Amino acid sequence: MQDAERKLLSLLMPEGLLEYFQILEVDQVDNQLHIYLDELNIAPAGYENSKLESKGFIPSTEISDFPIRGQKVTLHIRRRRWTVPDTGQIITRDWNLVREGARMTTEFGLFLKKIFG
Repeated sequence: MQDAERKLLSLLMPEGLLEYFQILEVDQVDNQLHIYLDELNIAPAGYENSKLESKGFIPSTEISDFPIRGQKVTLHIRRRRWTVPDTGQIITRDWNLVREGARMTTEFGLFLKKIFG
């Protein structure tokens, strides 16, 4: 991805998202954008020096985000899961992407809370 494109996307997406996720597809349906993302195969904190095997993805999560140019935005996020071959333990990265009790990004939830109290 070119630097200018990456910078623009980083301004439109939740902070830090592009460091760990790849945008697979963007669909525009009526007045809504659907952005599909998959977690990159980067070992979670604490497992950087461990041998891990990627075992696919957890089912997709839908999260509402800030509107872009008057269009509703839904992020479809697939988180990766890994297995530690020595123990058989299945691990995932602990993401704080969703505001507790809501289906939106933490950033967007805090923004709405500030406006509406």
